[in-house]
Amino acid sequence: MGTRATGKASKGRIVVTGMIAQYPLGGVAWDYVQYPVGLARLGYDVFYLENTGRWPYNPTEGGVVADLSTSAVSSASEFNTRYLQDVMRRFGLGERWACKFPWQDEWFGPVAARRAEILASADLMINVSGALAPLDTDCRQVKRLAYVDSDPVFTQVKLARGQNDFAAFVDSHDVHFSFGEALSASPTPETGHTWLPTRQPVLIDEWSTTEPAGDTFTTIMNWTSYKPVKHAGTTYGQKDVELSRFLELPRLVAPIELELAINAGKTRRTPRELLVHRGWKLADPLVACADLDAYRAYVQGSKAEWSVAKHGYVAGRSGWFSCRSACYLAAGRPAVVQDTGFGDVLPVGHGVVAFSTPEEAAASVRDVNDRYGEHAAAAREIAREYFDAGTVLSRLVELALASRTVPA
Repeated sequence: MGTRATGKASKGRIVVTGMIAQYPLGGVAWDYVQYPVGLARLGYDVFYLENTGRWPYNPTEGGVVADLSTSAVSSASEFNTRYLQDVMRRFGLGERWACKFPWQDEWFGPVAARRAEILASADLMINVSGALAPLDTDCRQVKRLAYVDSDPVFTQVKLARGQNDFAAFVDSHDVHFSFGEALSASPTPETGHTWLPTRQPVLIDEWSTTEPAGDTFTTIMNWTSYKPVKHAGTTYGQKDVELSRFLELPRLVAPIELELAINAGKTRRTPRELLVHRGWKLADPLVACADLDAYRAYVQGSKAEWSVAKHGYVAGRSGWFSCRSACYLAAGRPAVVQDTGFGDVLPVGHGVVAFSTPEEAAASVRDVNDRYGEHAAAAREIAREYFDAGTVLSRLVELALASRTVPA
């Protein structure tokens, strides 16, 4: 297998791709950077190559860059690449990344010129969230290409609906993983693929804190991420569908406070006035969670998490568990989260508390508040046992390199 750039022997060469430059926000960066950092700590020769083929999001310019003028292209590429550079440098990977944006056939970053050599010598490429541009066929030079589905149910519905371009892209991978750890027992449509279970890897030491917990149950969320999808008479919706069922929760748990760091909504306007009227505290996620440190501070400064899931996750019963919730656990903050079937793969009741109805949610919030020390200790233990990056990634790599699973 491969060697490190220093010449020292390593376990092998692995390439990771994600969306750190695409969406330069704290939570997104944590989701993806914990893969290459975790792998590097395990002794792998790791590189991060990002090419989503999409227009990048630039919060300093108000959103997705769609202007192809020289100034917009220049400022976007500079902001997004600098953000990625800062993230990678922070974790000792400052010389091990490259990224590309769709308006020009040019790669940026310290290993841009080495990309062909890196891919040809890689033992494995991990395509997290299917972030890789479908037309980036160069990545087929790697010995094994792994697809990590972080959006279960929606991924399977797209395949079952006969979205041929997407199916061809997924099929181009050698092995398929999913955060839907209970897919095999769920009502989610069959796709003809073997979805191997995996979950978010967490750098536990980066989240551990001795600071006292705050007083408020919080979460970070999109009101909507994209439009609902339909298949075989079933509609799979977003978080707006589920949160609407729990609007009265602040009244039910008062004086315990509930806060949402919630965006404006991508397909439907977030009803901020209604939420405030019903007793929810609201925070601006672009302020509270703008970068790695702000996002982590927001999580660590919470008492616990309370959150709904996308309606599609709830309806599909895939066992999905949020990467964000895993970070709450690692910080020693309990997670009171809507049931998606994850009780089949994770311990629930202490540290992680699942609910389905407003009455269950209220009782769970009160229980965590009343027995906080017990729940906080259980949260930390669940994070160490189930989400530690070393454990999660060791298993993922082992299965990816050993499996010869292909679409049926």
